[in-house]
Amino acid sequence: MNQRPPVLFVHGFIGTLDVAGYAHPHAAPDLLGYGQYQTVPFEAVSLPGQVEHLRSLVDARFEGGPVDVVGHSVGGAIAMLFAHAYPGHVRRIVNVEGNFTLADAFWSASVGRMSQNEADAMLAGFRADPLAWISGSVTVPGPHLAETAARWLAHQPASTLRAMGRSVVTTTDNAAYLTALAQVFDRHPVYLLAGERSRAGWNVPDWALEKCAGQHTLADSGHLMMQDDPSAFTAAIQRFLED
Repeated sequence: MNQRPPVLFVHGFIGTLDVAGYAHPHAAPDLLGYGQYQTVPFEAVSLPGQVEHLRSLVDARFEGGPVDVVGHSVGGAIAMLFAHAYPGHVRRIVNVEGNFTLADAFWSASVGRMSQNEADAMLAGFRADPLAWISGSVTVPGPHLAETAARWLAHQPASTLRAMGRSVVTTTDNAAYLTALAQVFDRHPVYLLAGERSRAGWNVPDWALEKCAGQHTLADSGHLMMQDDPSAFTAAIQRFLED
């Protein structure tokens, strides 16, 4: 019998975390401010708030876990903070180009500094041409991505992006953040997954490379590697989480 725990997929700053063909039991919940939770108050949308949101979900759906957690981009930071706050809820973590430093949050930080009118205008511009928006972030743009881009852009209001951007800066610019991440590496197997075209811009500390349980770089892929090569992305996660 397969004793692997279910997998919790944690999406990033914008959109969802799409993992094509993942057959093992899993959940890909909307974070606060996204999807079915778009109407939560601005002040409720923060990285610590997302951690408590995930804890409630794991308690309710998976009886407190443990679960394996896969987090992409800002979702990688949330996954690590969740494991730090609730180590008994987590078995393994796959950190997919998650934020280690403020330098990893250049876009979310800039959105966090915007006024609401500026953020609304930015998102409206993206929504006016979804394919143009996503084409700048994938290796091989194509019309097939238009539906995905439109869905991602509709998944959250601009206020959510502002709130998340502010919280990312507050969290990752604090020296205690890296200390917390190091403790997670000491307690749990943490795997690092990157895209070949974006790996150089991922600010992974040397100590994290030394402590990680494994790492892999997907060829011909960038930060949105789940769109560049969905099957390779899914296969890499499966390899990391196999017993």
